[in-house]
Amino acid sequence: MSITTISTTPFPGQRPGTSGLRKKVSVFQQPHYLENFVQSVFDTLGDCSGKTLVLGGDGRFHNLVAVQTILRMAAAHGFAKVLVGQGGILSTPAVSCVIRKHAALGGIVLSASHNPGGPDGDFGIKYNIANGGPAPENVTEAIYHRTEAVSQYRISDAADIDLNRLGAARVEEMDVEVIDPVADYAELMQQLFDFDAIRKLFAGGFRMCFDGMHAVSGPYAKAIIEGQLGAPAGTVINAVPLEDFGGHHPDPNPVNAAELIDLMAAENAPDFGAASDGDGDRNMIVGRNFAVTPSDSLAVLAAHATLAPGYRAGLKGIARSMPTSQAADRVAEALGIPCYETPTGWKFFGNLLDAGKATLCGEESYGTGSSHIREKDGVWAVLFWLNLLAATGKSVEQLVSEHWARFGRNYYSRHDYEGLDTKAANELMASLRIKLASLAGTDLGHYVVALADDFEYTDPVDGSVSTQQGIRIVMTNGSRIVFRLSGTGTEGATLRVYLERYEADPKYHHLPTQQALSALILIAEQVAGIADWTGRAHPTVTT
Repeated sequence: MSITTISTTPFPGQRPGTSGLRKKVSVFQQPHYLENFVQSVFDTLGDCSGKTLVLGGDGRFHNLVAVQTILRMAAAHGFAKVLVGQGGILSTPAVSCVIRKHAALGGIVLSASHNPGGPDGDFGIKYNIANGGPAPENVTEAIYHRTEAVSQYRISDAADIDLNRLGAARVEEMDVEVIDPVADYAELMQQLFDFDAIRKLFAGGFRMCFDGMHAVSGPYAKAIIEGQLGAPAGTVINAVPLEDFGGHHPDPNPVNAAELIDLMAAENAPDFGAASDGDGDRNMIVGRNFAVTPSDSLAVLAAHATLAPGYRAGLKGIARSMPTSQAADRVAEALGIPCYETPTGWKFFGNLLDAGKATLCGEESYGTGSSHIREKDGVWAVLFWLNLLAATGKSVEQLVSEHWARFGRNYYSRHDYEGLDTKAANELMASLRIKLASLAGTDLGHYVVALADDFEYTDPVDGSVSTQQGIRIVMTNGSRIVFRLSGTGTEGATLRVYLERYEADPKYHHLPTQQALSALILIAEQVAGIADWTGRAHPTVTT
């Protein structure tokens, strides 16, 4: 074995987005492309000698090749040890858990999250810092600037190691430990939730279906829900991670998890349904013929948090991304705790969690988590719901309906326009920004605009400022329309339009969501001119 230095030239466009660098697999397969980015990460970190790195991914196509490359590069940069998941597998929340438990310098996550996989699909890479969370903007910007100047990378010529065998290996002077990807994570879950109560729930005949979507959370759900909690074999479906996710889009929403939605609407439906995404950090919660929005899920968990052992002392605060509905705000007010509104991206919750200002966090894009790690966590959210169901003896629909009766319902939907021409999408947003100053105080249908702005966030911990985080049009009654360009796609641009209407009267809590939001949908089109700018009369996906 020997370490070599390879000359290279920069690739344009290696700036990490909302959560890492995501591109088509074919882009990452270019000679030096992955190596340039990894070298830029290591250069940004500085002296890595004597440090521990965590490494793993969601099992998508190109994951195994990338793991071996990164191991050889880590050895060339003086890392003392790398903890890598068996088979190259580690869910994103498990990476955070392992970093924190083993006091690692940080970790590299190989995933494009909920994006499609396979040879023609997407691949991604991101760096997580020592607190277990995604690198903050100052770090990702430093990495990006380094990618613009990188001229060489260092790598060992060592042979591939056997990732399927648990135990120790060696690359140059670096120890590699292939670990059980589930063990540390499952141990943490046992500290947070009442496993005995959940076991009794299943022993009493309670039935559920967890859809692993042929993604990374399948092995975690099998080991914990079927193995430790005693759910019957077959409770977890699509449990084996596949490089192309079985040809499906591993995004746990009612459109892409149609198999689960159909099952939960059937005559003999299970009591509880759930799904997780490509890298295991998102979740969808479903009752019998009753899908729970992510915003409502966060609010219900917050309202009942003390039923779970890990949260018995209460919550210090709640944090939500700005596009997420204001349902959690009402719970926070009732509990007498703060609710923080941040930009989209889990990295913005890290400072709040580290400073002890928040305990639960959530994003509208099916992401929920807490202070137990520094990532959103799909399996954790499912276990939290199981704990609530076991402790209350109520159904999913009962819990949510009773929540609406107490706090009111925030009707909420997201309309995605995917694969747009990037220039047209940027021009649409620019046109909206020009209109903002004149919107306040105007009548839009039967609504009156109270506030129209481009969301800007000042971090209450470190004072850092993030601008242009989404255009908000807020009505005097609290209803909202939010426009935002997504940072998670790999082709063209994705315009997300978020619509929210608050309804206090229980008589109107069971309207079809799109009907309840119909006036706001019309206003969004009129104000933004979506069809004119994009040529799209309808969204690609409605959730």
